[in-house]
Formats: sequence, structure tokens, C-alpha cells
Amino acid sequence: MAKRPARARRKLVEFDEETWQAVDLLGRDSMKTLQELADEAFRDLLRKYDRPSDLKAALKQSARSSVAPHALAQNRSRGRR
Repeated sequence: MAKRPARARRKLVEFDEETWQAVDLLGRDSMKTLQELADEAFRDLLRKYDRPSDLKAALKQSARSSVAPHALAQNRSRGRR
């Protein structure tokens, strides 16, 4: 059994029977645990909604958003000349 990170969170998740069968089969076919499938699914969900998945990604996203307004203002002022 894999060791959990010290700050790991646990949640109880309920699946309907059809979904459980599909997820279980996917796990067996891909030789992944339910945890590995869940990690992948949640990373994809965060990416879909453009949300950072870790501190490094959050800092990059924050830096991009704080630089963007300044760059936009410069581009507008150049177009008026």
C-alpha cells in the first residue's frame, strides 16, 4: 500500500453501480488504482476550469494575471500614437 502524504485529505465518495463498474474496469484495464484514477480526474477537472493544481501553478497564474493589465495598457497607448 502506498504511503499517504502527511497532509492528505480523505473523503467518502459514493458511486452508482454502473459508474462503479465502469471505473473499476478502467482501473483494471489501465493497471491503475482508484486513487490514481481519482488524482488524474481531479487534475483534469482543475485544468478544465483553469484552476491551479499546486502552489507552483498558482504562483505562475498569479504572476501572469498581475502582469497582463500592465501589458494591456501599454498596447493601448501604443495604438493611439
